[in-house]
Amino acid sequence: MSTGYRLTASTGTHKGDREYQQDRVMLFKHHRVNGCILAVVADGMGGRSGGRKASDQVIMTVKQLFDRYDPETDDARTYLTQMVQESHIVIKLTAVSSEQEPHSTLAVFLINPGGDCHWAHTGDSRIYHFFGSQFLRRTKDHSYVQTLVDRGEITDEQAAVHPKSNILSGCLGTEADPPVSLHFIPKLRPGDVLIACTDGLWHYFDNDEMGSALAKLSAREASEFLIEKARTRAGGSGDNLSLAIVKLEPLEVH
Repeated sequence: MSTGYRLTASTGTHKGDREYQQDRVMLFKHHRVNGCILAVVADGMGGRSGGRKASDQVIMTVKQLFDRYDPETDDARTYLTQMVQESHIVIKLTAVSSEQEPHSTLAVFLINPGGDCHWAHTGDSRIYHFFGSQFLRRTKDHSYVQTLVDRGEITDEQAAVHPKSNILSGCLGTEADPPVSLHFIPKLRPGDVLIACTDGLWHYFDNDEMGSALAKLSAREASEFLIEKARTRAGGSGDNLSLAIVKLEPLEVH
């Protein structure tokens, strides 16, 4: 039976103006079930190689769990929560004492063959949901400035340029258990777009601008455009940046 859409996807990553690339991004197709895909971004932090090791461990853990996931019988929320918790434990167990304590963010979304979508995140890597160019929802950062926004002390616009915008209130690899925020979309539609990205990318765009680029361009073109624009706006001081885009494109009716 036709689902009324086809999935098109793209990933992109850039080192920015940093010496090391500590971001990781991956898009996984289910090894057995067609139309089941998982997108993940991880922004590693800590030391010369500690951050990269942490984000590598996130990708490895997520892949191992996705390999065991059965979309027909398993509970997606449970699996995504497990991805966060197990990634956190792996990073803590393998922390190298001679380096800074490695940490990582994690943002992951899962699309099942029936068209339902689940997402989870910890830290300040984000997932956005658009319909065409219309902004519907995004994750809420686990960060100091988000706390100020929630209290009504500053606006989203002020948060974007706040000097402490990079301070996280929770992520993977810390002493405390990581916060896990979950979201569920019962039924995706043709025209829906999902993007997961690290702060090195989302920092430079408002919702309208991001939505417009995602609606007008193919997944690959949007990926290239957003990275190029973020690089220009960073003005030589840009962070690592990564993104994964999945578009549900309407099937043409003949």
